[in-house]
Amino acid sequence: MNGDALWTIGELARRTGLTVKTVRFYSDQGIVSPADRNPAGHRRYGPEAVARLELVRTLRELGLGLPAIRRVVERELTPADVAAAQAEAIDLQIRVLRLRRAVLGAVARLGSTPEELTLVHRLARLTEDERGRLIGEFLTVVFGGIGDGGIEDGGVGAGGAGGGGRFAAVARSLTPELPEEPSVEQVEAWVELAQLAGDAGFRALLRGLAEAEAAEAAGTGLPRPGLAVAVRELAGPAVAAGVEPGSAEAAAVVAVLVERYGRCCAGAVPGEAGAVRDRLAERLGAMADPRRERYLELLAVVNGWAAPESWAAEVDWAVRAVA
Repeated sequence: MNGDALWTIGELARRTGLTVKTVRFYSDQGIVSPADRNPAGHRRYGPEAVARLELVRTLRELGLGLPAIRRVVERELTPADVAAAQAEAIDLQIRVLRLRRAVLGAVARLGSTPEELTLVHRLARLTEDERGRLIGEFLTVVFGGIGDGGIEDGGVGAGGAGGGGRFAAVARSLTPELPEEPSVEQVEAWVELAQLAGDAGFRALLRGLAEAEAAEAAGTGLPRPGLAVAVRELAGPAVAAGVEPGSAEAAAVVAVLVERYGRCCAGAVPGEAGAVRDRLAERLGAMADPRRERYLELLAVVNGWAAPESWAAEVDWAVRAVA
């Protein structure tokens, strides 16, 4: 290129592929300065203007605004600085888009009303501290003030072993921890889980399960396998074998289950077989609530765990067999 060549705005526009209006705008903003003016007073530009405009076009395509472009062309920022800043900005945009997609997906899947849409959006945008407070309050309502009796994993969630402090272990096992860069599925799961955690009926359900297990464990004074373990061990084979809940074969299984439950909660429930069976039916009905298992499924998604094993079929069989 001839270093002495000078071009009008129109000629510069043709050389750079920009419109005359765009070139004039950048010239008026001081991004590109004319080398001189012709006798008629029209601006003329040298080779440096071509290079600057090509850089400006590249920066604009990368999404930079005018202030940042000015700092680059004036060499206040290096291209590396710009690239790092833009990469960070794009990461933020990706997170925002993921969040928006998750909110829309949750609304579409859950069939939310306009009021629920606002709630879903608010839950998805909670900070880590805000999420922690929401779940902490939920777990306090469920477990707060209950004694050191045990809760094993079929009752309300996952379980710990040992005596005192088991409620703290269970609470930790039921705590969702959304990662710093969650997937769309994790955000959707968090939104639904948070809605469940705020449901007064669900809180009452888990509180009842926790109190029942604490009372039953206190009645024995000894840690031992609880109701959920008995249901799995006894109803599992019956379900696998296709035993009908109302059959004579099922009645034999129920008799063993009632006897084991009576021993499990000795002192917490009157010893009469009818009273034990009635209490057992009540406990099984609470355990069969689908919200309990749904919470565990959502928790696994949010925390990136393997999907929990479902015992819904076994619990449902026991409910129908004991009724």
